[in-house]
Amino acid sequence: MEEKKIVIKNIETYYKVFGEGLPFGQGKTLLILHGWPSHSDRWTQAAEFLMQKNTRVVVPDLPGFGKSQVPIHAWNINDYVEWLEEFSKGVPELGSKFFLLGHSFGGALAAKFAIKYNQHIEKLFLISAACIRRKTWVKKLFYVAAKAVKIFSFLPGYPYLRKACYRFIIKKSDYPYQTGVMQEAYLKVISEDLSYKLSFIKVPTVIIWGDKDTLTPIDQAHIIHKKIPNSKLIIIPGADHLLNVKIPEALAQKIIENFPAPSYNDQLLSLKNII
Repeated sequence: MEEKKIVIKNIETYYKVFGEGLPFGQGKTLLILHGWPSHSDRWTQAAEFLMQKNTRVVVPDLPGFGKSQVPIHAWNINDYVEWLEEFSKGVPELGSKFFLLGHSFGGALAAKFAIKYNQHIEKLFLISAACIRRKTWVKKLFYVAAKAVKIFSFLPGYPYLRKACYRFIIKKSDYPYQTGVMQEAYLKVISEDLSYKLSFIKVPTVIIWGDKDTLTPIDQAHIIHKKIPNSKLIIIPGADHLLNVKIPEALAQKIIENFPAPSYNDQLLSLKNII
Protein backbone atom coordinates (compact mmCIF):
# COMPACT_ATOMS: atom_id res chain seq x y z
CA MET A 1 0.00 0.00 0.00
CA GLU A 2 1.18 3.51 -0.82
CA GLU A 3 -0.34 6.74 0.48
CA LYS A 4 -0.35 9.71 -1.89
CA LYS A 5 -1.51 13.32 -1.93
CA ILE A 6 -3.18 15.45 -4.59
CA VAL A 7 -4.82 18.88 -4.59
CA ILE A 8 -8.37 18.85 -5.99
CA LYS A 9 -10.54 22.00 -5.91
CA ASN A 10 -7.99 23.57 -3.56
CA ILE A 11 -8.48 20.66 -1.15
CA GLU A 12 -5.36 18.77 -0.12
CA THR A 13 -6.56 15.20 -0.55
CA TYR A 14 -4.87 12.04 0.69
CA TYR A 15 -5.55 8.66 -0.87
CA LYS A 16 -4.27 5.11 -0.56
CA VAL A 17 -3.34 2.85 -3.47
CA PHE A 18 -3.31 -0.93 -3.04
CA GLY A 19 -1.79 -3.02 -5.82
CA GLU A 20 0.41 -0.18 -7.06
CA GLY A 21 2.65 -2.60 -8.97
CA LEU A 22 -0.18 -4.10 -11.01
CA PRO A 23 0.46 -3.28 -14.71
CA PHE A 24 -2.14 -1.10 -16.43
CA GLY A 25 -4.40 -3.14 -18.65
CA GLN A 26 -4.22 -6.10 -16.27
CA GLY A 27 -6.77 -6.84 -13.57
CA LYS A 28 -9.37 -4.39 -12.27
CA THR A 29 -9.19 -0.90 -10.79
CA LEU A 30 -11.67 -0.16 -8.01
CA LEU A 31 -12.31 3.27 -6.46
CA ILE A 32 -13.81 3.06 -2.96
CA LEU A 33 -15.73 5.92 -1.31
CA HIS A 34 -16.07 5.60 2.46
CA GLY A 35 -19.04 6.59 4.64
CA TRP A 36 -19.75 9.40 7.10
CA PRO A 37 -17.96 9.79 9.45
CA SER A 38 -15.15 7.53 8.31
CA HIS A 39 -11.84 7.46 6.43
CA SER A 40 -9.72 5.33 4.13
CA ASP A 41 -8.09 3.33 6.96
CA ARG A 42 -11.35 1.53 7.63
CA TRP A 43 -11.15 -0.06 4.17
CA THR A 44 -7.58 -1.35 4.50
CA GLN A 45 -8.46 -4.98 5.25
CA ALA A 46 -11.03 -5.27 2.47
CA ALA A 47 -8.64 -3.56 0.01
CA GLU A 48 -5.84 -5.99 0.91
CA PHE A 49 -8.09 -8.97 0.15
CA LEU A 50 -9.14 -7.38 -3.15
CA MET A 51 -5.51 -6.66 -4.05
CA GLN A 52 -4.70 -10.35 -3.72
CA LYS A 53 -7.23 -11.01 -6.48
CA ASN A 54 -5.48 -8.92 -9.11
CA THR A 55 -7.35 -5.71 -8.23
CA ARG A 56 -5.82 -2.25 -7.89
CA VAL A 57 -7.74 -0.34 -5.19
CA VAL A 58 -7.80 3.43 -4.68
CA VAL A 59 -9.34 4.75 -1.43
CA PRO A 60 -9.36 8.51 -0.78
CA ASP A 61 -10.07 10.35 2.44
CA LEU A 62 -13.02 12.41 1.23
CA PRO A 63 -12.76 16.18 1.87
CA GLY A 64 -13.35 16.86 5.56
CA PHE A 65 -12.40 13.31 6.64
CA GLY A 66 -9.21 11.49 7.61
CA LYS A 67 -6.13 13.46 6.58
CA SER A 68 -7.83 15.43 3.80
CA GLN A 69 -8.53 19.12 4.28
CA VAL A 70 -11.92 20.46 5.34
CA PRO A 71 -13.70 22.57 2.68
CA ILE A 72 -13.92 26.28 3.50
CA HIS A 73 -17.73 26.16 3.20
CA ALA A 74 -20.33 23.46 3.85
CA TRP A 75 -20.55 21.12 0.85
CA ASN A 76 -23.64 19.28 -0.33
CA ILE A 77 -23.63 16.05 -2.36
CA ASN A 78 -23.30 17.96 -5.64
CA ASP A 79 -20.10 19.60 -4.38
CA TYR A 80 -18.68 16.17 -3.55
CA VAL A 81 -19.73 14.89 -6.99
CA GLU A 82 -17.83 17.67 -8.76
CA TRP A 83 -14.81 17.08 -6.52
CA LEU A 84 -14.97 13.36 -7.41
CA GLU A 85 -15.06 14.14 -11.12
CA GLU A 86 -11.82 16.12 -10.85
CA PHE A 87 -10.27 13.50 -8.55
CA SER A 88 -11.04 10.71 -11.05
CA LYS A 89 -9.29 12.68 -13.79
CA GLY A 90 -6.33 13.72 -11.64
CA VAL A 91 -5.38 10.31 -10.20
CA PRO A 92 -3.40 8.35 -12.82
CA GLU A 93 -4.04 4.99 -11.14
CA LEU A 94 -7.72 5.17 -12.10
CA GLY A 95 -7.23 5.42 -15.85
CA SER A 96 -10.15 6.43 -18.07
CA LYS A 97 -12.63 3.88 -16.64
CA PHE A 98 -12.85 2.12 -13.30
CA PHE A 99 -15.15 0.20 -10.99
CA LEU A 100 -16.79 2.41 -8.36
CA LEU A 101 -17.85 1.36 -4.86
CA GLY A 102 -19.60 3.53 -2.30
CA HIS A 103 -20.50 2.69 1.29
CA SER A 104 -23.21 4.53 3.26
CA PHE A 105 -22.77 8.26 2.46
CA GLY A 106 -20.13 7.19 -0.07
CA GLY A 107 -22.87 5.09 -1.68
CA ALA A 108 -25.10 8.14 -2.14
CA LEU A 109 -22.13 10.00 -3.61
CA ALA A 110 -21.30 7.08 -5.93
CA ALA A 111 -24.93 6.81 -7.07
CA LYS A 112 -25.20 10.51 -7.93
CA PHE A 113 -21.80 10.43 -9.65
CA ALA A 114 -22.98 7.46 -11.73
CA ILE A 115 -26.02 9.43 -12.85
CA LYS A 116 -23.98 12.41 -14.05
CA TYR A 117 -20.64 10.86 -15.08
CA ASN A 118 -21.47 7.27 -16.06
CA GLN A 119 -18.85 7.34 -18.85
CA HIS A 120 -16.16 6.74 -16.21
CA ILE A 121 -17.72 3.67 -14.62
CA GLU A 122 -17.33 0.02 -15.61
CA LYS A 123 -19.59 -1.20 -12.81
CA LEU A 124 -21.15 0.32 -9.68
CA PHE A 125 -21.18 -1.30 -6.22
CA LEU A 126 -23.52 0.19 -3.61
CA ILE A 127 -22.77 -1.07 -0.10
CA SER A 128 -25.39 -0.15 2.55
CA ALA A 129 -25.85 3.02 0.51
CA ALA A 130 -27.57 5.97 2.23
CA CYS A 131 -29.61 6.96 -0.83
CA ILE A 132 -33.03 7.01 0.83
CA ARG A 133 -33.57 10.11 2.98
CA ARG A 134 -37.31 10.27 3.43
CA LYS A 135 -38.79 12.79 5.83
CA THR A 136 -40.16 11.17 8.96
CA TRP A 137 -41.31 12.37 12.36
CA VAL A 138 -37.94 11.26 13.73
CA LYS A 139 -36.09 13.57 11.35
CA LYS A 140 -38.45 16.42 12.19
CA LEU A 141 -37.67 15.80 15.87
CA PHE A 142 -33.99 15.88 15.00
CA TYR A 143 -34.20 19.36 13.46
CA VAL A 144 -36.33 20.68 16.34
CA ALA A 145 -33.81 19.27 18.83
CA ALA A 146 -30.89 20.81 16.88
CA LYS A 147 -32.45 24.27 17.08
CA ALA A 148 -33.53 23.89 20.71
CA VAL A 149 -30.11 22.80 21.94
CA LYS A 150 -28.42 25.80 20.26
CA ILE A 151 -30.30 28.10 22.66
CA PHE A 152 -27.95 26.91 25.39
CA SER A 153 -24.75 27.43 23.39
CA PHE A 154 -23.63 30.16 25.82
CA LEU A 155 -23.31 27.66 28.67
CA PRO A 156 -19.79 26.40 29.56
CA GLY A 157 -20.81 22.75 29.26
CA TYR A 158 -22.72 23.19 25.99
CA PRO A 159 -20.70 20.62 23.94
CA TYR A 160 -21.46 17.91 26.50
CA LEU A 161 -25.13 18.92 26.69
CA ARG A 162 -25.41 18.72 22.90
CA LYS A 163 -23.86 15.27 22.68
CA ALA A 164 -25.99 13.97 25.55
CA CYS A 165 -29.14 15.29 23.89
CA TYR A 166 -28.45 13.54 20.59
CA ARG A 167 -27.18 10.39 22.24
CA PHE A 168 -30.41 9.84 24.17
CA ILE A 169 -32.95 11.53 21.88
CA ILE A 170 -31.67 10.91 18.34
CA LYS A 171 -29.43 7.89 18.84
CA LYS A 172 -28.49 7.25 15.19
CA SER A 173 -27.32 10.75 14.28
CA ASP A 174 -23.71 11.69 13.50
CA TYR A 175 -24.61 15.38 13.79
CA PRO A 176 -23.31 16.02 17.35
CA TYR A 177 -19.92 14.55 16.49
CA GLN A 178 -19.34 17.09 13.70
CA THR A 179 -18.12 20.64 14.20
CA GLY A 180 -18.16 23.84 12.19
CA VAL A 181 -18.37 23.45 8.43
CA MET A 182 -18.77 19.66 8.58
CA GLN A 183 -21.77 19.96 10.88
CA GLU A 184 -23.48 22.20 8.31
CA ALA A 185 -22.40 19.85 5.52
CA TYR A 186 -23.95 16.90 7.35
CA LEU A 187 -27.33 18.64 7.46
CA LYS A 188 -27.10 19.40 3.72
CA VAL A 189 -26.18 15.82 2.86
CA ILE A 190 -28.97 14.15 4.84
CA SER A 191 -31.54 16.54 3.37
CA GLU A 192 -31.20 15.06 -0.14
CA ASP A 193 -33.28 12.01 -1.01
CA LEU A 194 -32.08 10.20 -4.15
CA SER A 195 -35.13 7.92 -4.38
CA TYR A 196 -36.49 9.64 -7.47
CA LYS A 197 -33.14 9.82 -9.28
CA LEU A 198 -31.92 6.23 -8.97
CA SER A 199 -33.75 5.12 -12.12
CA PHE A 200 -31.32 7.28 -14.12
CA ILE A 201 -28.41 4.99 -13.22
CA LYS A 202 -27.65 3.08 -16.42
CA VAL A 203 -24.37 1.34 -15.51
CA PRO A 204 -24.37 -2.28 -14.24
CA THR A 205 -25.01 -2.10 -10.50
CA VAL A 206 -24.50 -4.54 -7.62
CA ILE A 207 -26.16 -3.75 -4.29
CA ILE A 208 -24.70 -5.44 -1.19
CA TRP A 209 -26.43 -5.23 2.20
CA GLY A 210 -26.47 -6.82 5.63
CA ASP A 211 -29.89 -8.00 6.82
CA LYS A 212 -29.13 -6.74 10.36
CA ASP A 213 -28.35 -3.18 9.24
CA THR A 214 -30.13 -0.70 11.53
CA LEU A 215 -28.59 2.49 10.10
CA THR A 216 -29.74 1.86 6.53
CA PRO A 217 -32.41 -0.82 7.03
CA ILE A 218 -32.77 -3.70 4.58
CA ASP A 219 -36.01 -2.31 3.12
CA GLN A 220 -33.91 0.49 1.62
CA ALA A 221 -31.87 -2.10 -0.27
CA HIS A 222 -35.03 -3.45 -1.87
CA ILE A 223 -36.18 0.06 -2.84
CA ILE A 224 -32.81 0.82 -4.47
CA HIS A 225 -32.83 -2.55 -6.25
CA LYS A 226 -36.30 -1.85 -7.62
CA LYS A 227 -35.36 1.68 -8.76
CA ILE A 228 -32.11 0.85 -10.59
CA PRO A 229 -32.73 -1.01 -13.87
CA ASN A 230 -31.11 -4.46 -14.17
CA SER A 231 -29.41 -4.16 -10.77
CA LYS A 232 -28.43 -7.16 -8.64
CA LEU A 233 -29.12 -7.40 -4.90
CA ILE A 234 -26.92 -9.46 -2.57
CA ILE A 235 -27.98 -9.81 1.07
CA ILE A 236 -25.44 -11.06 3.61
CA PRO A 237 -27.19 -12.85 6.53
CA GLY A 238 -26.21 -11.64 10.00
CA ALA A 239 -24.23 -8.62 8.75
CA ASP A 240 -24.90 -5.06 9.91
CA HIS A 241 -23.92 -1.66 8.47
CA LEU A 242 -20.15 -2.03 8.97
CA LEU A 243 -19.45 -4.84 6.52
CA ASN A 244 -16.02 -3.41 5.61
CA VAL A 245 -14.93 -3.45 9.26
CA LYS A 246 -16.57 -6.61 10.60
CA ILE A 247 -16.51 -8.96 7.61
CA PRO A 248 -13.95 -7.45 5.18
CA GLU A 249 -12.94 -10.76 3.59
CA ALA A 250 -16.53 -11.89 2.98
CA LEU A 251 -17.39 -8.48 1.52
CA ALA A 252 -14.32 -8.53 -0.73
CA GLN A 253 -15.29 -12.00 -1.95
CA LYS A 254 -18.79 -10.81 -2.90
CA ILE A 255 -17.25 -7.93 -4.85
CA ILE A 256 -14.78 -10.20 -6.66
CA GLU A 257 -17.54 -12.66 -7.58
CA ASN A 258 -19.34 -9.84 -9.35
CA PHE A 259 -16.44 -8.55 -11.41
CA PRO A 260 -16.79 -9.48 -15.09
CA ALA A 261 -14.83 -12.48 -16.31
CA PRO A 262 -11.24 -11.67 -17.39
CA SER A 263 -10.94 -10.56 -20.99
CA TYR A 264 -8.76 -12.44 -23.48
CA ASN A 265 -6.09 -9.69 -23.21
CA ASP A 266 -6.12 -9.94 -19.40
CA GLN A 267 -5.54 -13.67 -19.64
CA LEU A 268 -2.64 -13.18 -22.05
CA LEU A 269 -1.03 -10.60 -19.73
CA SER A 270 -1.43 -12.91 -16.73
CA LEU A 271 0.11 -15.79 -18.67
CA LYS A 272 2.99 -13.56 -19.79
CA ASN A 273 3.77 -12.57 -16.21
CA ILE A 274 3.74 -16.20 -15.09
CA ILE A 275 6.15 -17.18 -17.90
